[in-house]
Formats: sequence, structure tokens, C-alpha cells
Amino acid sequence: MLVVGDVILDEYLIGKTTRLSREAPIPVLEFETRQLIPGGAANPAANIAALGSTAIQVGVIGPDSAGTNLRQVLQARGIDTGCLVTDAGRPTTVKSRIMAQMGLRFPQQVARLDTLSREPIHAGVERQVRAMLDQHIRQVNAVLLSDYHCGLLAPALVETIRILAADAGVLLTADAQGELDKYAGFGVVKCNADEARAYLRRDLETAEDFAAAALEIGAALRLTGSMVITRGGDGATVALCAEKRAMHSPAPAVTDVYDTVGAGDTAIAVLTLAVAAGASYSEAAALANYASGLVVRRVGNYTPRPDELAWALATWGDTH
Repeated sequence: MLVVGDVILDEYLIGKTTRLSREAPIPVLEFETRQLIPGGAANPAANIAALGSTAIQVGVIGPDSAGTNLRQVLQARGIDTGCLVTDAGRPTTVKSRIMAQMGLRFPQQVARLDTLSREPIHAGVERQVRAMLDQHIRQVNAVLLSDYHCGLLAPALVETIRILAADAGVLLTADAQGELDKYAGFGVVKCNADEARAYLRRDLETAEDFAAAALEIGAALRLTGSMVITRGGDGATVALCAEKRAMHSPAPAVTDVYDTVGAGDTAIAVLTLAVAAGASYSEAAALANYASGLVVRRVGNYTPRPDELAWALATWGDTH
């Protein structure tokens, strides 16, 4: 599978709290560990690899140590990084989180510092990305776009990808993160409840509200497969666009929810994998709910393994 989008290096700096600073009302942490994890569009790729499939990462990094680190952490997870393009004019996107170890199960986030550019990629880099896509798109059965609004997935490039995928006859999915109009004509598009509300400019509360919203957005985008609205602990609403009907996929009864970071990335990765493997859209959404349920029980981006997903299915029961 090709995973295209804004790749991010997630850095976790973890320290033990010792005292309050004399300089400001903040805790002083003594450094213990540093963790580097694939983030942004690199997280769906990590999920795909963890679940036993093949992921080719397409994205843009900077000519810096963070870019080298991101390439290395992806390779360590078995992800093909040959389609990462280096842009000399921009930094690798890094989200650095300072975490305080306070004797709890997981450390608590104290602050976050982002290093990034939101400028569109320049024409030369875009040509390289297009060449990578053209070279590999007939070797895969799905293309997943993950949009973190950092300059790669401009409308013109998205339209090029749509045309290439249609010509190659491969599944095309997207996690739009609000910018839904760019993804017209795709197979499957996912957004969350707040993004659906913002797009439609109205409140959505009941299951009937979300069913109507998913159908409306799917029709507006002329989707060929399904529009999926994820709703956290309330599960997901799945519109079957060709059939003009929607259904609700309930979330499993997850306990010990610690962090929702990365759950959406896991959802789109599992949705894409399942549909590409022949699952129905409702079956794919149910699997995505279980996989996301595993993620929220951890801190930061977590990539469930097949045995963990099997455990969740067996333990939490069939809620579909």
C-alpha cells in the first residue's frame, strides 16, 4: 500500500519530576528517556506494517537530523522509505512532547513544541513526488492519503493521485482532517464528528443526525464507496454511498482510556486494509473501532498487532 501525506517525527522527552522551578511555576524534570515514534502520515504506515501488510511511505522531509531519524524509525518498522523526498528548503516536521513521570501508569504531558513549515512544497519537489507515485501505483492495491495540512497534499497533487489511482484500478482512501472538498471522487473518506459539523455548518448530536450527515457529505464528494464519520466512544457512522443508506458501527466497551492521539490514524489504516482485503464497509468500520480501542489505552501513537486485535475481538465481544 502507498501511504501519502505529511510525515511527522513524534519525539517524547520523558523525565522524573523533582521539584518546582524557582524561575516559574513549572515542574523541574530530570531527563530519563527519549522516544522517537512515527507520526502524522507515518503513523498509518506504521499501523499497516504492524498488522502484517506492506507500506510504502510517500512524503517530504528536510535535510536534517530529524529527517534521518524519521527515516530510520520507519525502516526499523519494516516500512519502505524509498519514496521519501528531501526538500532542502523546509525542516522535517517534529512534534516534541515533554512528559513528566509522576508515578502513574503513563507519564503526563507537560508541554509540546512543534517544528514545522506549512508552506506548499515547491514545484521541483512536487514533480519528484508525482514521479514516485507514477512508478509505484501499479504495484499496490490501495493508496491512503493522510492530510495534516503541512503543505504536501495541495489540491492539484490530490487530483493527480485520484487520476492515477483510477487508471490503475486501486482503492483510494483519505483521512481528510477537515479539508473534505479536496477528496471528491475517492473511494473511502474519513473525518471525525467535529470535522463533519464544521463542514456542514450545523450541530450533529443523534445517530440520525450523523447518518444524514454521512450521506450528505458522501453525495457532495461523489464518493464511490463510503463516507465514515468517527465519533470516539460513540463508534462510527458509515454511509454506503452507492446504496444511499447509512449505518452505525458501535464502539467496543473500552476501559482505561488514557490518550486519543493516533486513534484516527489507526482507524483509516484498518479501514483501508480491510476494504482492500475484501471486507464490507461496515465490517471494516467495526474492525477499525476495535483497533482504535486498543490505541486509546496507551499514550501516544500506538500500533496494534494482529494478536492484539484478535484479543480485542474476543474480549470486548461483537458489537457490530
